[in-house]
Amino acid sequence: MDNADYLDVAVRLANADLADVPALQEALYAEPWWAERVTHQDLAALRPVATGLRVVLDAAISGDTPGVRSAVNSLLEAYPLRPRLSAGHSADPNWHIHVADTDEPPATEVAAAAAWGIAQGIVRLGLERWGQCADASCANYFVDTSTNRAKRFCSARCANRVHVAAHRSRQRLG
Repeated sequence: MDNADYLDVAVRLANADLADVPALQEALYAEPWWAERVTHQDLAALRPVATGLRVVLDAAISGDTPGVRSAVNSLLEAYPLRPRLSAGHSADPNWHIHVADTDEPPATEVAAAAAWGIAQGIVRLGLERWGQCADASCANYFVDTSTNRAKRFCSARCANRVHVAAHRSRQRLG
């Protein structure tokens, strides 16, 4: 994984409905190494991480520099990186680094990855690239990596839903 992947983990965790283990597994779909091993204890451990990530994202969206700094530093302090070199999980060495001990519960590594990812995202992107979905029925956060910085929706699905509803409304009025 690289820092962009960790940022993706952070945003997915912030957006996750952590109601149960399957919801957490869905949020971690791109990381089967974690998703396959999560338990109710991991779910409980990651709820405050998700809350902390939402605090960071809300502060970033509102341009609250001191709030972002404080919230990110709190996450980094509570969920520090403990890098470990790994030779892979198969016959191929596939050298890589885990951000925490892989013998620990998955929540330990997910929390550290999310804290590091959001910190690196703020460093790389500043406060101008963060948003919350413009679909009134959705509260998801997103990172706007578009060239023109015009992203308004968390996904094509939300954008399509809003645009189709607006089109149908115009059709009824016209």
